[in-house]
Amino acid sequence: MSFKTILAAGIAVASFAGLAAAQDWSANPTFGSVSLSAGFAPDPYTVAITAGGTIEASNISPSCRGMIANAPDFRLQYNAGSLPLYISAYSSADTTLVINGPDGSWYCNDDTNGLNPSLAWGSPMSGQYDIWIGTYGSNSDLASSTLRISELGD
Repeated sequence: MSFKTILAAGIAVASFAGLAAAQDWSANPTFGSVSLSAGFAPDPYTVAITAGGTIEASNISPSCRGMIANAPDFRLQYNAGSLPLYISAYSSADTTLVINGPDGSWYCNDDTNGLNPSLAWGSPMSGQYDIWIGTYGSNSDLASSTLRISELGD
């Protein structure tokens, strides 16, 4: 067996292992979903979520942090208008935020407001936002948190 064959087999195994740990944005969200249109009320829209999980968010991207679940914590169907969109998490624990946006891109944040993460889109896209709130720590750390969706700011 040649070195190239061994190397290719190793890369294939590593790629498969990475896929096995990937987040399943198509799974049913654990804490529900909502459809909101620009100008929604009340603003902010909030949901209680238990943050954390057993999967390293850095498996998605090196810029992602924390431990998250496989299925999304929450799903937002958003009909955008002219207002910005803010998605944040608040907790007494150190939390992180991972979002798969309507364009299929992954957006991540850690510690925008103290230990609380937040993401903002000045010109948000319409479509599905799959949201995970992670915990920064070991995979056994779970934390009470509040997901906050707003067009008025953090």
